[in-house]
Amino acid sequence: MTIISRIPGLGGWSDDPLWASFYDWTVEHPHLGGAIWAAGLQSNLRRLYDAAHELSLLAPGSRVLDVPCGGGVALRGLTPGQGVDYVAADIAQAMLDRTMDAARERRLDDQVTPRIADVGDLPFAGESFDMVVSFTGLHCFPDPAAAVVEMVRVLKPGGVISGSALLNDSGLIHEPIRRVGRVAGLLGPGCTGTEIVHWLAAQGVDVELVRSGAIGYFRGVKRATA
Repeated sequence: MTIISRIPGLGGWSDDPLWASFYDWTVEHPHLGGAIWAAGLQSNLRRLYDAAHELSLLAPGSRVLDVPCGGGVALRGLTPGQGVDYVAADIAQAMLDRTMDAARERRLDDQVTPRIADVGDLPFAGESFDMVVSFTGLHCFPDPAAAVVEMVRVLKPGGVISGSALLNDSGLIHEPIRRVGRVAGLLGPGCTGTEIVHWLAAQGVDVELVRSGAIGYFRGVKRATA
């Protein structure tokens, strides 16, 4: 068995790592956080806000899966009293606790259900969600291709899958970030933008990818089966 050394103080995802708190802080502070994203990732944080905003357009009764929910950054797209069924899924209880704290702060906890789940084997029926979101998630998974298959499996035909990922093909300028993340146990093998599009298309999703520095934002609609 190969043991990967981790950078002291960062911890893995199950430990509620320092990086998770820092990431949440940058998202919740648009001006300073936006400057940090621009300087470190050459990415526009506004694209994350715009992607999350689509959640606010969902009709009452819509069912959403957020995986990995992390600290609950996608919750900024919901509104109190919207009436959606929002399942926040993560492999780490610490992340679910952070998400529920954020849900209570935003007065959304009546719409949010936390669930321990492995994205490689989601404990949900096929075609059971109207929308699946996975912001800054694919690069954390040990098998991102398998994760895409599972996320599309649980999505209804006509449903939307939306997310973002740190891309492997964003250039050498971002390679130190990727290497440090892997040594710290925070990042998996990752993927390129081309791979994301290919994986989703292979599962019957009409998808578009927009690059913003180190980050790629994808959005697709699952085609109806014949």
